[in-house]
Amino acid sequence: METNFLTYLNQGQVILFDGAMGTMLYHHGVFFNRCYEEINLSSPQLVETIHRAYVTAGCDVIETNTFGANRIKLTQFGLDDQVYAINRRGAEIALRCAGEDVWVAGSIGPLGALVFPKGKIQREEAVEYFREQAMALRDGGVDLFILETFRDIEEIEIAVEAVRQVSDLPLIASVTFTQEGPTDFGISPEKATAHLNSLPVEGIGINCAIGPKPMMDILSRMIKVAEKPVSVMPNAGYPQLVSDRL
Repeated sequence: METNFLTYLNQGQVILFDGAMGTMLYHHGVFFNRCYEEINLSSPQLVETIHRAYVTAGCDVIETNTFGANRIKLTQFGLDDQVYAINRRGAEIALRCAGEDVWVAGSIGPLGALVFPKGKIQREEAVEYFREQAMALRDGGVDLFILETFRDIEEIEIAVEAVRQVSDLPLIASVTFTQEGPTDFGISPEKATAHLNSLPVEGIGINCAIGPKPMMDILSRMIKVAEKPVSVMPNAGYPQLVSDRL
């Protein structure tokens, strides 16, 4: 993309991101017991097909297929030695599809294991896991980073620290909330937003977990205290329980 993302963001423009990658891979026949991020290596043309569909639909930013490509999650699939390769290839595939008209955001999600004192992962370990992923995405040439679907405010703070150790590219920090408003750990939208304001990021946001209506309600609370541009990426809806099925 010829125009710098941060320059465009600071102009107050509305920026349209793509939709989910996982549901699209599933739609194309990739069952959910597979590692979706590994598809970057084994079937890059499939990932490319999905990226190109989003570009054709008119989005301004596509996200790399790397949401769960950290060492902890990849270890579950015996792929812990492929962290760099999977992330870098994810960035390269997206860049090839983006061309000159679309930005590429390096997607980084939670580790999948709680950080001390909530869990056993030490802070130094967590920083290294996030740092490892961010370096590969940086080397792959992403235009910006997005940390997304974080339930734990402390974990996203660690992730921000790790990314900032290897890159000064624009960074968006996005958390997820429950239907009722607070995070899974009881942090209100107002308190979470105040904490995100204090981090060295260019944008803050809310994504996933809930549908447009409850997310709009939470967004209205966030923007009252937000000091930075706010991103909002809802699910298409929230599963309903019908005849004991979601």
